[in-house]
Amino acid sequence: MTRARTAIVIGGGIAGPVTALALHRAGIEATIYEAHPGTADGFGGRIALAPNGVSALGIVGAADAVVAAAQPIDRTVMAVGGRRIEMPGISGAGPMQMIGRADLYQILRDLAVAAGVRFLHGKRLTGVREEPQAATALFADGSEARADVLIGADGVHSTVRGLIDPAAPGPRYTGMLAFEGLSPARVDSDLRTMTFAFGRKAYYLYWPVPAGGAVWGVNLPSTAPLTIAEARSTPPEQWLSELLATYGPDTPGGDLMRATPPESLLANGALHIMPPVPHWHRGRMVLVGDSVHAPSNSSGQGASLSIESAVQLARCLRDLDVPPAFATYERLRRARVEGVAAQAAKVNHAKAPGRLGQAVLPLLMRPLMKIAMKPEKTLGPVLRYRIDWDAPAGEDRPPVRDRAESRLFTGRPRG
Repeated sequence: MTRARTAIVIGGGIAGPVTALALHRAGIEATIYEAHPGTADGFGGRIALAPNGVSALGIVGAADAVVAAAQPIDRTVMAVGGRRIEMPGISGAGPMQMIGRADLYQILRDLAVAAGVRFLHGKRLTGVREEPQAATALFADGSEARADVLIGADGVHSTVRGLIDPAAPGPRYTGMLAFEGLSPARVDSDLRTMTFAFGRKAYYLYWPVPAGGAVWGVNLPSTAPLTIAEARSTPPEQWLSELLATYGPDTPGGDLMRATPPESLLANGALHIMPPVPHWHRGRMVLVGDSVHAPSNSSGQGASLSIESAVQLARCLRDLDVPPAFATYERLRRARVEGVAAQAAKVNHAKAPGRLGQAVLPLLMRPLMKIAMKPEKTLGPVLRYRIDWDAPAGEDRPPVRDRAESRLFTGRPRG
């Protein structure tokens, strides 16, 4: 028997605490090691949680608190050339939940701490000493930690990914910086509707918030993949000026940005995607979340897929010895996450139509959505996906990346 009883989780963002909570429910003791010296309180903008992600949070006891802190969105509209077209939805799947990343982090951290999970900060992983039945993490401060398994939940710039496979691909910069603003300007939309707008030069999105005004989000082209710290070192007034050069003539985009106070602008840094990773695990090490699958923000599934994977990994480690647990985990997850990522990449090519596109797209979108897109067939398998925690992991049949899934379309923002 080589069942895991202890785990080192590298990374304390979103995937790390969910992994630790799921491992705790599976009877496996987990400790989280985070490179940053402090917590992520107050860090990041808003992210989208799809119904499948909320369902997975329910398994670790976090769904109720998350839904209570989030804003539900169950209607999406596309705005092109002054026309608004309601996009078909999936009946009965549940709303998308918009929540601040910092709020989500705090909920997950509080639950993990209450469950007895330890968080150790200032622990930057530098290497791993492997044994047949354990892995020892080596940290930059000279300390070590030993456990049955080591889980890399350390994001797109994962150290663990390189330890598993030194030839593994790294993240690809999309050429875009992410920005979010909270504007006091009001928009003609209800609180449960998000609008995806094709402006004269570029794409943006917005939705009203209960406190008044609206949140808006854009991706600004940039040759430099700035980190969050680097992006925020530029005065927000300067960023707003650059954004208005692109979105100023748009309605309501320009109005929203002109009314946004500089202190209400969040520069969230470079957007990255992960290409397919050949090796998800080796020996006693395994990857989860953005370290192994980070789709484009067009998917609306980044955070949800990470949460799903964290729960499935814990379930596999609960039921199987370590080598087959890792293999089963990858078998259950790879086709699903790579299918979603592939479709999100296709969506990115349609975000800034020219004048002809703006004239034709409103005429084509409604029949395209009803006939070609078949949202129940394409989006249904993604949004209705549920993990059966009580079923033995080895009996699962992996999702099939079929032709319907290959036509997946969703314009929702990534978590």
